[in-house]
Amino acid sequence: MTRTTTRADGSGLTRGERLVRGKLARAATPRSQHAAFARDLAAPAPLNLLAGQDATRVPDLVPIRYARMAVSPFTYFRGAALPMAADLDGTPVTGFPVQACGDAHLMNFGLFASPERRMVFDINDFDETTPGPWEWDVKRLAASVEIAGRDNGFTGKQCTTAVLATVGEYRRAMRRFAGMTALEVWYAHADVEAVRAVQASRLSAARRRRLDRTVDKARASDHLRSLRRFATSSGGRLRIAADEPRIITLDRFPGAGHTASELMTRLTGVFQAYRHSLEPERQALLDRYTVADIAHKVVGVGSVGTRCWMILLFGNDDADPLFLQAKEAGESVLERFAGRSRFGNAGQRVVVGQRLMQTVSDIFLGWVRVRGLDDHARDFYLRQLRDGKGTAMVSTMDPELLAAYGRLCGWTLARAHARTGDPIAIGGYLGSSPVFDRAVREFAGTYADRTEHDHATLREAIAAGRVPAREG
Repeated sequence: MTRTTTRADGSGLTRGERLVRGKLARAATPRSQHAAFARDLAAPAPLNLLAGQDATRVPDLVPIRYARMAVSPFTYFRGAALPMAADLDGTPVTGFPVQACGDAHLMNFGLFASPERRMVFDINDFDETTPGPWEWDVKRLAASVEIAGRDNGFTGKQCTTAVLATVGEYRRAMRRFAGMTALEVWYAHADVEAVRAVQASRLSAARRRRLDRTVDKARASDHLRSLRRFATSSGGRLRIAADEPRIITLDRFPGAGHTASELMTRLTGVFQAYRHSLEPERQALLDRYTVADIAHKVVGVGSVGTRCWMILLFGNDDADPLFLQAKEAGESVLERFAGRSRFGNAGQRVVVGQRLMQTVSDIFLGWVRVRGLDDHARDFYLRQLRDGKGTAMVSTMDPELLAAYGRLCGWTLARAHARTGDPIAIGGYLGSSPVFDRAVREFAGTYADRTEHDHATLREAIAAGRVPAREG
C-alpha cells in the first residue's frame, strides 16, 4: 500500500508504520522521562500569570475567583490552568498531537443527557481546548487525582493507587482503541449502563447505590427543575431570580454602561446572531422559543470573572422552559505554548473542539461574536445550561471510589484523544508495561507539592492585601 501524505492522526501511513513510529518515539522521549518536572525559575510567577487573565474579566467579580481558589490546593489547581500550561511547556512530549482538552481535571468530567436521552459520561468543559500534546492532558488529570486524594486526607499509598489506576486505564484504553477501526473509535462511548456494568465488579453495594443516586440526580436536572431553582414570579411573569453574587440581574450588573432595558435589547440581539451558527433543523427548533429574561451567572473556579449569561426562554407555555448559557470564550491557556488556534472566533474554537472530543454534543451548541456590550468585541459559545448534567462529588470520595472514578476519566480521555490523534502510534509508545504510568505518578506527586506551595503563596498574598478576595 502506497500513501504520500501523513496527517496528525497517522492516516498517511500503514498500521504497521504507525506502530513502529510510536515505538521509535521511546528512543527520543523515553517513557521514564515523564517523571521529570522542574519549574523554570525565569518563567513568570503563577500569580502574575493569573493576574494577566484578570485584565479581560469583570473587575467586581475577580475577587470571587481568588476566594474560591484559596479554599484548598485542589480548588487552586482547578483555577490555575494557565500556570500549569506554562509548567507543562517544558516537559517531554512525543510529537503526536491530539485535540487537547487543556483543562482535563477530575471535575471537568461528568454525566449529561445525549440527544437520544441516554445518560452518558464524558468530558464536559472545553474552554481551553485546542490541538496540543496528549501528554499535557494526561498529566493534568493525574495531578488532579493526586491533589484531590491529598485534600481528602488519603495516605500516600492510597493516592498512588488512584493515580496509577487513572493513568493505567488511559494507557490500556489507548491500546484497545489502536486495534479498532476509525468508526469504532468514533462511536465508542460510556453510557450509564456501561459504567454500571464495569463498576459493579469493582465497587461495594453501598458505593453502587451512591453511583445510582448520582445518576438519578443528573436525570432530574432538567429545564423544569432549573425553572423552579432559578426563576421567580414578578408582575405576573416568570423572571430569573437574583442570587448575588452568583446570579446578577441586568439592573444590577456592574460595569455594563447600559440600562437594564438597553442591555436586554443588546443581549437579545446576541442571541439572535448566535442562531445562525446552528444547523437549519436546530434553528427551526430554537425558533419555537422566545427569550423571557437574561441574567449574569458566576460559574466554576477558573472561569469566575468571565462574562456568562443565563438565558430563560419559553416555548408553548410556562411549562415549556429552556435555559441556555452564553459563556465568554477567550484565548486557550494552551495557545501561547502549543500554537495559535486556526479559528478567529474563540467560541468557534470551543464548539469545534467539543464536537471533536465528545461522542455526542448539545444540540444547541453554537458560537457568536458580540459587539456593542462594551468597548470590546467578545466571543461567546452557547449551550443548554442544564440537561441531565451531573458532576461527581470528588471531595466526598473514599480511596476506592476515587480510583474507580479516575479509571473512568482515564478511559474517557483516551477515547477523546483517539478520535483526533493517532491511537496506534500513541498506543505503541505507551506499550504494555506500566513504565509510563509510574513516571506520570511521580510527576503528579511532584506537581502536587508545587501546587500546595502555590496555594499557600496565594493565601499569603490575600492575607497581605496584595490579591483581592471576596466570598461568593
